[in-house]
Amino acid sequence: MNSTRRIFLLGTGAVACLSGKAAPSNRVSVGVIGVGRQTVQVNLPQFLGMPDVQLAAVCDVDAWRLDNAQKQIADGYAKQAASATYKGCKTCKDFREVLADKSIDAVFIGAPDHWHVPLSIEAIKAGKDVSCEKPLTRCIGQGRELSDLVTKHKRVFRNDSEFRSLEIFYRAVELVRNGRIGKLNTIRTGVPMEYPREAIGCPPQPEMPVPPDLDYERWQGPARRAPYTEKRVTKPRAYDRGGWMRRRDYCDGMLTNWGAHMIDITQWGNNTEHTGPVEVEARGAYPAADSFWNVLADFEAEYRYANGVRLYYKTERAYVRFEGSDGWIQAEYPGSLQAQPTAVLDSKIREDEIHFPFKTDKQDFIDAVKTRGRTLEDAEVAHRVMSVCHLANIALQLGKRLEWDPLKERFIKNDQANAFLSAPILESRRS
Repeated sequence: MNSTRRIFLLGTGAVACLSGKAAPSNRVSVGVIGVGRQTVQVNLPQFLGMPDVQLAAVCDVDAWRLDNAQKQIADGYAKQAASATYKGCKTCKDFREVLADKSIDAVFIGAPDHWHVPLSIEAIKAGKDVSCEKPLTRCIGQGRELSDLVTKHKRVFRNDSEFRSLEIFYRAVELVRNGRIGKLNTIRTGVPMEYPREAIGCPPQPEMPVPPDLDYERWQGPARRAPYTEKRVTKPRAYDRGGWMRRRDYCDGMLTNWGAHMIDITQWGNNTEHTGPVEVEARGAYPAADSFWNVLADFEAEYRYANGVRLYYKTERAYVRFEGSDGWIQAEYPGSLQAQPTAVLDSKIREDEIHFPFKTDKQDFIDAVKTRGRTLEDAEVAHRVMSVCHLANIALQLGKRLEWDPLKERFIKNDQANAFLSAPILESRRS
């Protein structure tokens, strides 16, 4: 990295001698775009605790959230420095200000799902390394475009899913990849339900005045225009789970939301991180036609891989179960790990076997920024994970078993299915 970009000039000098902090020239300067619930509760505290990171800027279209994030960062750094004040983190509404700042090395994108790829593309073109929240894409074509762009511009990219840093999943994958359950033949995985089964959907919502803190036009960004109502975005001046997560204009629901975690672990354990299944079939149910929330309420998908492995994916709970010729291993969120035979769990991974780096998702990203290496879940890996999710959605729309060519990334002899590759599925063709 250009050393002049790496030096972050502190506004007050208060952080220059933070206890345990790396020298300014050795810290990665990070700008954060999107400071909603997940960012302020999880991501900012992680970055604040990293001595080789300097949070340099925060950006959001909601003024209340923006002010809170700046204060959270200022208070965090001031506490570390035993200083009363710290004002080195700038704020802005327009993400382009962050991307134009030459002192910023990397950006973390925590905006809603419909913004993930557009913001990542602009950041990469601006010469920034990128860590982006999951789920990464809204359609398969977006993922291919993004991954190719990362390669072309030689940027570091990390999909911000923490499940590879959860010990139960990490341990399960190492055991499977090193043959402790014999030849893998079946994977079963699930995600929590989007809605309680007894209360599917949401009644039609009235148009409402836009809250004064929110720049709603900027929030909509690349999405189609729609009148403001609270359940389309999120509760003002709160960090509640946003209603946008249940609207297909912005999100594909649990299929991709938690699917980004669980399918990633299945791909990792199956050693298919850079490819995908060759066959898919799916079933599911949407809320009633007049429901304001309209993402999938319930689904079941079956896949076949070229290596013979079968994957079964459905709404149930967050777990991954690997079944092989000599036993099985099951990891269930947040902390259960089981196996049969049970002795598998005590198995040691030898030096000459497959090992994966065990670190947090944030440290994985920052280390790669410094070394210019690849992250554990780079753009290509994340694209392939999301492709598995999108394949189920397309098969569900058409109500038929589909054959997929993971090399060409096209459905075989099915133009109707291929029409779904380049844009999000915003309207259901099946009830």
